[in-house]
Amino acid sequence: MGGALFGGWVKYGLAPSILVDPMPPPGIARDDDIIFPSLPAVPSGFNPAAVILAVKPQIADAVMAALGRVLQPGAVILSIMAGRRIAGIAEAVGGDPPVVRAMPNTPAAIGQGITVAFAGSGVTEAQRDLCNILLAAVGEVAWVEDEALIDAVTAVSGSGPAYVFLLAELLEQAAIAEGLPPPLARLLARKTISGAGALLDTSPEDAAALRRAVTSPRGTTEAALGVLMDPEAWPRAVNTAVRAAAKRAEELGRK
Repeated sequence: MGGALFGGWVKYGLAPSILVDPMPPPGIARDDDIIFPSLPAVPSGFNPAAVILAVKPQIADAVMAALGRVLQPGAVILSIMAGRRIAGIAEAVGGDPPVVRAMPNTPAAIGQGITVAFAGSGVTEAQRDLCNILLAAVGEVAWVEDEALIDAVTAVSGSGPAYVFLLAELLEQAAIAEGLPPPLARLLARKTISGAGALLDTSPEDAAALRRAVTSPRGTTEAALGVLMDPEAWPRAVNTAVRAAAKRAEELGRK
């Protein structure tokens, strides 16, 4: 996700950056960007406007402790780590820095992401605007005024692409079971989902109205939806899945 954000900044010509990554992908940086293998390698006195925390949970504590030793006053921390609360981030870094917590999703890799963010109490309007610019480089941005809502955001849009990919898998498998050749089954599953998503994104109608427009009385779609919309089928499964993801986000935040 950090790489997707960085790619968006490169694409839109945002200010040069320092990238800290022991194994950066080849060709990721511009000529005026600088890459260091670790935080201690960053020159003393470097004073960025924003520091983006995009690290895996298992190394987050060590990275934040190292960041606290080099972070200069005035920089806002923009965290895209799942589950980690602003209070915990500030404590791990030390010095009570301003922190923005954000949850993007993987379509950011193609500039089609959706990110929801929350600004901690010490974040200035200018810092919030800066974070909005950085996040908007990879898609749409929305803000919430209650940090607790980020857990639900994580469960819906952060994890949501995986639910869509699972649907593509299952459609492909069902198509093969109905006798379609595997290459055609894959093409139909992928194009149906991507096309329906594009239609949903551009249509003024809500999802329920679009669903009803496809569903002829006593037709094939109605037969399928009769199975999927049974209260014990998709309605229950989706609610249970999102609640499970939100609960896990809450648990990560307590660590």
